[in-house]
Amino acid sequence: MSKNSELHKRREAAVPRGVSNNFAIYADRAQDAELWDVEGRRYIDFASGIAVLNTGHLHPAMKAALTAQIERFTHACFQVTPYESYVALAEALNALAPGNTPKKTIFLTTGAEAVENAIKIARYHTKRSGVIAFSGGFHGRTLACSALTGKVAPYKAGFGPMLPEVYHLPFPIAYHGVTANDSFAALEQLFKADVDPARVAAIIIEPVLGEGGFYAAPTDFLRQLRSICDQQGILLVADEIQTGFARTGRMFATEYAGIEPDLMTVAKSLAGGVPISAVIGKAHIMDSPVPGGLGGTYAGSPLGCAAGLAVLDVIKREKLAERAVTLGERLVTRLRALQARYTCIGEVRGLGMMVAMELVRNRRADAPDADLTKQLVQAAGRRGLVLLSCGVYSNVIRFLAPLTIGEKLLDEGLELLEGALEEVAGTGRRAVG
Repeated sequence: MSKNSELHKRREAAVPRGVSNNFAIYADRAQDAELWDVEGRRYIDFASGIAVLNTGHLHPAMKAALTAQIERFTHACFQVTPYESYVALAEALNALAPGNTPKKTIFLTTGAEAVENAIKIARYHTKRSGVIAFSGGFHGRTLACSALTGKVAPYKAGFGPMLPEVYHLPFPIAYHGVTANDSFAALEQLFKADVDPARVAAIIIEPVLGEGGFYAAPTDFLRQLRSICDQQGILLVADEIQTGFARTGRMFATEYAGIEPDLMTVAKSLAGGVPISAVIGKAHIMDSPVPGGLGGTYAGSPLGCAAGLAVLDVIKREKLAERAVTLGERLVTRLRALQARYTCIGEVRGLGMMVAMELVRNRRADAPDADLTKQLVQAAGRRGLVLLSCGVYSNVIRFLAPLTIGEKLLDEGLELLEGALEEVAGTGRRAVG
């Protein structure tokens, strides 16, 4: 039997350090919201492979669809000999996308690739080159996506010049004193001092910041942003890669604001762990690039398309959007009970099952505690709970358990979290009274 320590030594010799690991735990098998390492130890998974497993590890319907596709063919390249599952999945996503404008969808392989193609499509359609993104936003690690991502370390530092004509605005975060008016004032100043709005192709935004800390954009803010884009001829791109597929309690988080993006990027939970991503957009915009301008050898693989169709069926049949709301309320209630007991928990927030707990010193929003956050993740791991951190200040615990998790297992995970919090926070961070 392999051991975690032995595998980690091999990993350090064979894999570059730029690919980081949260834990030196090597997965052997998994089912729904549970995972077992190579030494046979069981873990409750509150990470879902970074929001990829909304339908859990190896959902039977996804597994069956994948097995059936493997027996037929694994690759053909859609650009050479197309196949029905690509068309069927595109039709399904076009029907699910917000708004009444006719839609079209292109499939790719990774979230970053979807973002890159969304920007290409926006530039081609508008004949403009500028792009506006938001501080704290995360859009991928490729060179162009790193430019869009609103955090320097570790995504930009040392990697040389970024894609030109990319500008950043402050994301509205009430907890840190940044209002929607602050963001719009910055946009007005940007248009006055740095770029003519007539040169801006797109504004890209996550409706809920992912890596940036799970802050939801106010619905009125998104509506006003939609209006500004319409006035200036700018395309609005919604990055729904982490928020999509029922995670927030709606199929897509932009539905809360009642807006229709021009383009939308999706990936992660689309296919239950099989790599596939997509750009969904208004048909007349998606049709702008000439034949051959879009695509990729593995883009929209038959395995990903088969799994994606199964996942969409599971989300609908098992009512996972509604379940995300119910589970999210249960999770937030438990976390706020901990918040009342520990002064290190500054805020608990969530939209559906996209929930976060921000760790600070003495309940002060301006005193983020990244060290405590790191300690809590490791202490939870030692107890058998897989957690993820995030945030511009690296002080946010994010909760991304599968939407299929049972209440009993969710509660068990929260008991492990509470034990880990008591270990690392101790009496010094316990509330008085």
